[in-house]
Amino acid sequence: MSSPPRKSVLARIGLDRPELRAWAMYDWAVSSFQTTIQVAVFQIFFVSVAAGHLDKAAGTAAWASVNAISAVLVAVLSPVLGAISDVAAAKKKMLGVFMVLGVSACAGMFFVDRGELTFASWLYVLATIGATASVVFYEALLPHLTRPDEVDRVSSAGYALGYVGGGLLLAINLAWILSPATFGLPSGEGLSERAQTLPARLAFLSVAVWWLVFSWPILRRVKEPPKLLESDESSGASGFFTIVIAPFVRLGETIRTLRSFKHAFLMLGAFLVYNDGIQTIIRMATAYGTEIGIGQDSLIVAVLIVQFVGIPFAFLFGMLAGRIGAKTSIFIGLLAYTGISIVGYFMQSARDFYLLAGMVGMVQGGTQALSRSLFSSMVPAHKSGEFFGFYSVFEKFANVFGPLLFAVTIWATGSSRAAILGVIAFFAVGAWILSLVDVEAGRRMARDAERDLLAAEKS
Repeated sequence: MSSPPRKSVLARIGLDRPELRAWAMYDWAVSSFQTTIQVAVFQIFFVSVAAGHLDKAAGTAAWASVNAISAVLVAVLSPVLGAISDVAAAKKKMLGVFMVLGVSACAGMFFVDRGELTFASWLYVLATIGATASVVFYEALLPHLTRPDEVDRVSSAGYALGYVGGGLLLAINLAWILSPATFGLPSGEGLSERAQTLPARLAFLSVAVWWLVFSWPILRRVKEPPKLLESDESSGASGFFTIVIAPFVRLGETIRTLRSFKHAFLMLGAFLVYNDGIQTIIRMATAYGTEIGIGQDSLIVAVLIVQFVGIPFAFLFGMLAGRIGAKTSIFIGLLAYTGISIVGYFMQSARDFYLLAGMVGMVQGGTQALSRSLFSSMVPAHKSGEFFGFYSVFEKFANVFGPLLFAVTIWATGSSRAAILGVIAFFAVGAWILSLVDVEAGRRMARDAERDLLAAEKS
């Protein structure tokens, strides 16, 4: 009896078809915004230059405020935009529109001067809306492109390429920021402020170019999914009602419908809780490191460690899910995050912080990628835009409670060290809710809904 043919490397990592590679490359493209703008360079530039006329605490508060405003706006817009993309069969088109919005805002950051806080804030809010909304449509394309047996690997591959793209551009940006003379940029004493900030401002411009160029594959190679929703035309509804009004009407219906997909709904609840813990570690790690005396250079190196360690482990998590299932693989990730929290509590030095960064890189992308693919496998394809809009809402609200825990802990104890252990509760509760999810039952419900719709359209 002959053995089955060996899969190619591309097949094993989930990128064996051109449209899958094109889809995953958008993670490579948009991750440049997440690393250079959200995590590293623009955050420092915003506080020290755009808010340079304020004291440090006020600048940090302004950064926190603009992030909160962005999160709320995206949380409100995401499900509505997702519903519009389903009704109009325009997922790829709307991805392109919001990509252009984000790219334009990042390019505009090149022109920010000292004290232009309002200008910088508006650009950041628009760029964040562009990036996050485009990712809603990017994720909503996933169930249209993949078979059930490959969705975990494809989702993980997207995250891995995101680590490569975002980490590579951040490394290039940091190289010319730390050594501008090597790249022919102004350096030395007596420079004007515009010359001093030129390397950072060029980094923002590079994000715009990188994001735009590497978005081309998904726009060129991935087909727009067909319209699968029930048509309103038979009732005489106008095109305006179908495209603009109907999504708002459907929104209330979507909330009720999502609850009827019990296991997808439970998955969202689990994700809301445990992702709060993940996002807390991502967003508070550098602040915590600064608090205990770790230098800025070490913190930047740690960001790069997370990016590049995450590349192989995102692929490995996708392959692991193929053997033991996405749900079990997520449990392993949450157990690892519990260990990360314990290491963080005892952390004292930059070496400890590098160890922590390596551990985070091992599980961060894989856990989030498998959460996305697990949810996508339990939602009907014709409602993927709406449901991933709600997924995005849950993802944004997962930025609230963990940082609040840190704030309360600092107020009560004068230190955030105890809050690191408190984050374990998010992983424990999230894992318990996830244990209630029956993945196979959830997938059957999604497939039954798709068959019912097709049968109704044929009758």
